[in-house]
Amino acid sequence: MKNEEFSDRRKFILNMARGVGIASLGGFIWSAYVDEVTASELTLRPPGALKEEDFLKTCIKCGLCVEACPYDTLLLSKPGDNKPLGTPYFIPRDIPCYMCPDIPCVPVCPTGALDEQSVTTDGKLDINVADMGVAVVDDESCIAFWGIQCDACYRACPLLGEAITIEYVRNERTGKHSFMRPVVQNDVCTGCGLCEKACVTEKAAIYVLPREVALGKAGDYYIKGWDKNDEKRLENASEIKTTTELSKKSAVDSLNSGLEDLY
Repeated sequence: MKNEEFSDRRKFILNMARGVGIASLGGFIWSAYVDEVTASELTLRPPGALKEEDFLKTCIKCGLCVEACPYDTLLLSKPGDNKPLGTPYFIPRDIPCYMCPDIPCVPVCPTGALDEQSVTTDGKLDINVADMGVAVVDDESCIAFWGIQCDACYRACPLLGEAITIEYVRNERTGKHSFMRPVVQNDVCTGCGLCEKACVTEKAAIYVLPREVALGKAGDYYIKGWDKNDEKRLENASEIKTTTELSKKSAVDSLNSGLEDLY
């Protein structure tokens, strides 16, 4: 009888231990998954990648794009990379995208997560219209902003004189020289990261970020009146009217409000 009680107690303890172990493992896996997903907004994807949310739904993590890359630029994320597991990405400071004219990583994608049409012009693949991200200059650490002559990022850019231009600004401190400040043209930059790789500072003073992270958004309240194409953003805009006590008054009454004692 005592042996049976001991056996039952032992089974109970073992089952409890297994339950705790499984719960702990589940919590660990879930927390790791959350960490991977929350870090994904800074991930740089291959050319032609869909918007991040759609990309994650469409990519089957086959790795074909990684195998097709001739420069070993693309990597498949693994546990600890803080990126959605099994998805392709690249780190420009290590190995940038070398802008292959035939873009071999895109046509091999079996699901369309890398959209061939988004990198096509007049029926031909065109790496120059890729949108992997956009370069951002940190003018505090860029030595060109200090007055030291450096155009490493400008020279490394495959779209020379287009995606990165040089702005000459008089150096008031010396009165003899000009600052050669790099300026990124956001509408041309493909986010290849060759500039980041070429940057001479210890930590790159120019770096690539996903476009949604790097750039602001004016919204539908503001348009470029001189740019007819910018008005296209308003095609689906809707009008929102709000009424306040102030708006009920006429413009003249509103301006004169509070000035009654002066009369």
